[in-house]
Amino acid sequence: MEPRQTHRYLAVGALFALLAVAAGAFGAHGLRARLAPEALAVFETAARYQMYHALALVACGLGQGRLRPRPLAWSAGLFVAGIVLFSFSLYLLALTGWRALGMVTPFGGAAWLAGWALLAIAALGGDAGAPVGGRR
Repeated sequence: MEPRQTHRYLAVGALFALLAVAAGAFGAHGLRARLAPEALAVFETAARYQMYHALALVACGLGQGRLRPRPLAWSAGLFVAGIVLFSFSLYLLALTGWRALGMVTPFGGAAWLAGWALLAIAALGGDAGAPVGGRR
């Protein structure tokens, strides 16, 4: 796998992790007095799950060259889609109260489930002992 692609997964994962930390801090400090407790809990759930899947993207980057590339690439893409659909819909729901956004959220969860399944497939079919780049 091309090093640039490896760096892309790591960079996107790190960016989403940074945004998750910022969202968590904003929720804890900037929104506590402005949102109802239920809305704040929704916002915090979005940040928590975004962080989990940002770290999963970092793992995808670190796994390149060791895991099957096609399912790994799909897994990373599904993690990104899940962050956008799940976490971002929950952020907007918490901030706006627009309940229709809740219909989008399960699609993000489904994307994450598929992403984790594909990551397992990538790992089971990969050569875990090979160094990054696949050469021995």
